[in-house]
Amino acid sequence: MRVRKSAEDRKAEIVQAALALAFEVGPEGVTTGMIADCLGLTQPAIYKHFPRKDDIWRSATRTLSGQITANIEDATNRDETPIKRLRRLILGHLQLVHATPALPEFMVARDPKGAQNAVRDEIMPAMTGFFNELADAIKAAQSDGSFRTDIDATDLATLIFGVIQSLVLRMMVTRDPSVLLANGERLLDLQLSAFTQRQGEIE
Repeated sequence: MRVRKSAEDRKAEIVQAALALAFEVGPEGVTTGMIADCLGLTQPAIYKHFPRKDDIWRSATRTLSGQITANIEDATNRDETPIKRLRRLILGHLQLVHATPALPEFMVARDPKGAQNAVRDEIMPAMTGFFNELADAIKAAQSDGSFRTDIDATDLATLIFGVIQSLVLRMMVTRDPSVLLANGERLLDLQLSAFTQRQGEIE
């Protein structure tokens, strides 16, 4: 006997399908017909939960922003050294993008009239919060003597954030999210080793 999904479960399924398609064809290329085909539903079944496609993207915004914030909270609510907190922030974010590779697709959307731009604009505060947490962890690492202090913490955060950006760019070119996890930790540790007071002292 087929179990009928709750409205919330069906909405979540629709959003996840839309995000998966956004990575395949770009956010601007996603249609409700494609989402319906992906899930084996009719378009009216999609409209029952989301009257407009814009409503799907708004729900996606809440999903993605929530995931970014949850990663920040997971890293900052632990009693760990600043460097461990920094590594948890970066590697957690790479895990997030690996699970939802459409995230960067929204951040680089260029259609000035595209509804997906609202997703990018609303995700930006969460990403700003993420960057600020990186900078705070770096300042703490400088304060406890783990990181060199002759470079501004914001500049160090920008360089470390570049690890994510370079891997994301590689993913977008190759269309292979596995590069994030296959190379992320190694490249991050190489980057962090350049900022320690004594080379090679990464916890």
